Amino acid sequence: MNESHKVKIIADSTCDLSPELIKKYDVEIVPLYVTLGDESLKDGVDITPDELYAWADEHKTTPKTAAITQEDAYEVFKKYADQGYEIVYTGISSEMSVSYGTVQMAAKEFPNTPIAVVDSKNLSTGVGHTVIRAAELAQEGLGALEIKEELDKFTPLVRASFVVDTITYLYRGGRCSAVAAFGATALNLKPSIVVENGKMRPDAKYHGKIDRALKKYVQNMIPSLLQARPDRVFITHSGSSEETIAMVKSYVDELNYFKEVLITRAGCVISSHCGPGTLGVLYVEQDK
Repeated sequence: MNESHKVKIIADSTCDLSPELIKKYDVEIVPLYVTLGDESLKDGVDITPDELYAWADEHKTTPKTAAITQEDAYEVFKKYADQGYEIVYTGISSEMSVSYGTVQMAAKEFPNTPIAVVDSKNLSTGVGHTVIRAAELAQEGLGALEIKEELDKFTPLVRASFVVDTITYLYRGGRCSAVAAFGATALNLKPSIVVENGKMRPDAKYHGKIDRALKKYVQNMIPSLLQARPDRVFITHSGSSEETIAMVKSYVDELNYFKEVLITRAGCVISSHCGPGTLGVLYVEQDK
């Protein structure tokens, strides 16, 4: 590593990387918040997704989520700025949360530390792809501002989509208002959602049980996957069954294309918007 650049990668909890990946790439995670009634809890620190679902079922409502505070961002920046690090920060899309703006304001408190705040324009392991790329660039010896330059070219290539098992959470949460247009009456409808220009929008509609929907979803994606960067692909879920995850992984493995097929579970913030049983395959397009 180039000694002139000591860079710390920081991400928010929506990146949905597994503890193993967080450790492997030495990433510091700053949690967003989940609000259960009057109680504000740190995502992944004070509450797990399964606890969140139990609360939602009991109260027949969807938990609210809240952004990182400026104080949270300031504290983590200070921790590494005081040790002489340059910092690269990325998190959930600026179109989905005020966290991005809050973090930018906190970064201004450190005029003598190079801090690059990168808008992932994504969510879940769509952010995770960007976090890992940032860590790889840091390992190559790039400085924070050089890494940001590379990531600004990288983020438009990240492709995130997922199939939702129950539209109740999206419907209640109002996060993807167009989903409401699908009609809450369509009980057997499994919409797929894509992230485009930093926002979620409905894509295909699948009918029947979730496994059938996911089979079609992955089959439809195969031509795109075979054009993707072969380094890694994520299968990220919000509490799918082992059988469902294994089925999706087998379809991706059969392509014999990706060096790594990484399975991660979504944290509380993503889970509170998508509900249980949501699953997505997230990849990165080749450079144009």
